[in-house]
Amino acid sequence: MSLMDSILAGLSLVGNFEAFFALFAGVAIGTIAGAIPGMSATMAVALTLPFTFSMQPIIAILLLLGVYKGGIFGGSIPAILIKTPGTPASSATVLDGYPLAEKGQAGKALGMALWASCTADLISNLALILFAGWLASFALNFGPPEFFTLILFSLTIIAGVSGASLLRGALSAMLGLLLATVGLDLVYGTNRFTFGDPSMMGGLNFIAVLIGLFAIPEVLAMVWDPKPHKGQTRSLGDNKVTFGEYKRCFKSIVRGSFIGVFLGSIPGIGAAPSAFLSYSEARRKSPNRDNFGKGELEGVAASEAGNNGVAGATLIPLLALGVPGDVITAIIIGAFMVHGLQPGPMMFILNVDIIYGLFIGLIVSSVFLFFIGSVAIRGFKYVADIPRGVLFPGVLVLCVYGVFAVNNNIFDVGVMFVMGWVGFVMLRNDIPAAPFLIAFILGPLLEDNFRQAMLMSGSSPTILFRGPITWFFWGLTVLTVIAIIRAGIRATRTLKRRA
Repeated sequence: MSLMDSILAGLSLVGNFEAFFALFAGVAIGTIAGAIPGMSATMAVALTLPFTFSMQPIIAILLLLGVYKGGIFGGSIPAILIKTPGTPASSATVLDGYPLAEKGQAGKALGMALWASCTADLISNLALILFAGWLASFALNFGPPEFFTLILFSLTIIAGVSGASLLRGALSAMLGLLLATVGLDLVYGTNRFTFGDPSMMGGLNFIAVLIGLFAIPEVLAMVWDPKPHKGQTRSLGDNKVTFGEYKRCFKSIVRGSFIGVFLGSIPGIGAAPSAFLSYSEARRKSPNRDNFGKGELEGVAASEAGNNGVAGATLIPLLALGVPGDVITAIIIGAFMVHGLQPGPMMFILNVDIIYGLFIGLIVSSVFLFFIGSVAIRGFKYVADIPRGVLFPGVLVLCVYGVFAVNNNIFDVGVMFVMGWVGFVMLRNDIPAAPFLIAFILGPLLEDNFRQAMLMSGSSPTILFRGPITWFFWGLTVLTVIAIIRAGIRATRTLKRRA
């Protein structure tokens, strides 16, 4: 079948009101779910899945993909307005989005988040369509040693988002790695740090840790010192992003999009590391690097480009290899299988109409995301104008509901509050939360791939240097460590001069 025939076959599947409505509804549901603290894109896709069983396969999958796309953007709304990432992928957006909201420029931050999200989403979708075969074959070369070196490199860039003190950033990351080891050891089946409690055998719930670390400390800070917050509201300010501002951030948006495409095409990495890497690179190359973390529009653009760049690319391993690119695409594989479809190389031969139907639907989803996102910003912006004395009790209720709803488990709510106090202590001592979170995400991946590599090689560490991919990531890791040490020395000298 020629390319034009494939496109026409795909168009015949999605060129109807039902398909477009499913995509539109999916993006709207995802945006709303992402914008509610405690909900996440993963939870929204999981809750939508049962409703798709009676639909046609293409309609069902487009609906779920719409929820996925909308959920990742929607998470930036509460991240900017109330310092509560709606999704893990929006954690990096907090770093500059919330300071902008504090300055009365919440609307501008939300506008830039939308423009960056839509640009990155389009680039990611085009990358999926143009390079699916090549990127999938590249991802096929990754074994445990390659994954280990990639994740180790990802962990070294945590220092790039550690704020002023590298030592505090490293401490935060080590705490995240330590808590990531809690639960059942997947290789030998032994319990680690569970203290005999069966609830801890599955590890600490990620949503509970995320909400506890970012949302609860803000509530505790208000209770601890209510005076500065009494009756204080933040004005939305000018919510129009000028073309000049978009142009200034464009290089960071494109760079973040390609970082997202690259990391998204490798199974298991996900959107949060991509957002942090994109943010770190933008800060490293920006002439305004000293303003990052204090309310820099380019920081919002870079983190949103990084996490949205992943959304289309995670479908590359799913469609080409039958391997889920992240947690959400793992849920979407379930939808494929319910409808009798097996993602993988044979799908490009047997179901080419569905493949190209999805491609067309994804391009349309970028347009829908822009219009729905614009409406969502206008709808949710009023959150910024609610006095904190009213807002934070509401946020607390949503956090408890959101964490409980994941597993219907009261233990997760307890984890959330414990992590809230940990986050509050970190906040009071200027220890950044971002390195903790990214280390908590990557810790299990790092450990599992290291142990699998050791099992493959009979405990010989030489397997970690077995080919060009591993050498490439070792090289990047060394360069990153050198750059971090140099930046630390430079910062120390600057502080001494000021003193």
